[in-house]
Amino acid sequence: MPSAIFRSTPVRLTVLLGAVFGLSLVITAAIAFVLVRQELAARVDQSVADTFAIIARANTDVDDLQESVDNHSAATLDDDSIYLLQDASGRRLAGNVTTAGFAEGWSTVGSDTLENAEPGVDYRVLSGPIGQYRLTVGTNLSEVDEVAMLMLTALGWAGAVLVALVAVAGVFVAVRGQRRLEQISSTMADVGRGDLRARIHLSRRNDDVDRIGRDVNVALDRLAALVEGMRQVSVDIAHELKTPLNRMGIAIEGAIESNERGADVTPMLEQAQAEGRTINSTFDALLRIAQIESGARRARFTDLDLAPILENIADAYGAVASDNQQSLELIQEPGLPQVHGDADLLTQLFANLVENGLRHCPPGSSIIIGAARQASHLVVTVSDTGPGIPEAEREKVFRRLYRLEKSRTTSGSGLGLSLVKAIADLHGARVSLGASDPGLVVRIEIPVARSA
Repeated sequence: MPSAIFRSTPVRLTVLLGAVFGLSLVITAAIAFVLVRQELAARVDQSVADTFAIIARANTDVDDLQESVDNHSAATLDDDSIYLLQDASGRRLAGNVTTAGFAEGWSTVGSDTLENAEPGVDYRVLSGPIGQYRLTVGTNLSEVDEVAMLMLTALGWAGAVLVALVAVAGVFVAVRGQRRLEQISSTMADVGRGDLRARIHLSRRNDDVDRIGRDVNVALDRLAALVEGMRQVSVDIAHELKTPLNRMGIAIEGAIESNERGADVTPMLEQAQAEGRTINSTFDALLRIAQIESGARRARFTDLDLAPILENIADAYGAVASDNQQSLELIQEPGLPQVHGDADLLTQLFANLVENGLRHCPPGSSIIIGAARQASHLVVTVSDTGPGIPEAEREKVFRRLYRLEKSRTTSGSGLGLSLVKAIADLHGARVSLGASDPGLVVRIEIPVARSA
């Protein structure tokens, strides 16, 4: 477990960020040390220059100069400052050092070149003429070094504490992140073993890991639904084909027996042929739904008017409705906007809905096709006054081969509404079922074309 954690991406990122932070801190501390030391050195130079100027301005003859230099020398504690007054020949007149030959202007000298100086310390020295004399004033840099080292030590301890805190916090965050990633990995492993109910646990933080987990859960929900749908389709196909296959087998056996007796076998062969056509039509419908769901027909989409399509359907099925002692009516608003889609598929969609109404509604029922624009959608409804569909069954009827009539003795394959749903999804449309009181209303909301 520990080795796995240290191999994990969150921990590696934490170590990398910690290293970058530590390096940044070292560079920042070095820059701060240099800047502070330069500032302190500049202040030392200013103090030396001020002392030099005070001695030079306050004295007008050699006796005053000697007295002033001796007074400053006497006031110096622990030899932290040096003073030297020399005549034109370089002879020492006053001061607390005897070394001569300081360079003109500013210089930095070590204590090993000075007599009576604090050992191991550098001195900042200003030397210049005062009339016919030379005055040298200097102070040691021990305070500068002490302050700089104190600051560097403080920065070092502060950096160490910060690095430790960053490391602890980083490892804590990394371990928590690794645990969440391991939970996701464990969930996906369960799914790989066939447990499609496994889901990623989401926290309340709604962070990026939660968003990824939520997307994965949605995908797993979809996968589980698809697998369950395929399982149900397999069961439904078995049930759907069992009856016609049995009838085909009975017809063929009857034909064989009749042939052995020398009787006419044509009616039984025609029955077997009809059952075979029923089976073929079922598979043709399944293949058509699969083709539509693959999106291959989207390449044929164009901007088109639905009004002519609905009018043709009303005209084509009006006579059928009259023969069934039913009524079919089309009510649509004028100037309907265009939609983007496939005319043949949309024709089949609305034809399936009308056929369902004609098939399942008793004589005396009415079927109404309505079309109107609502905001950015064209809404088409197909309502009837038939028996309707129970609310608990309305989502199930879109499944392939699902039929309300469980005995499967009536005509139909249970694929009509599945085909409607596939075509609607291909067009980005929403299909819903509702009660018409009495009867059923199917509502199709199709997005209008962008140019409409």
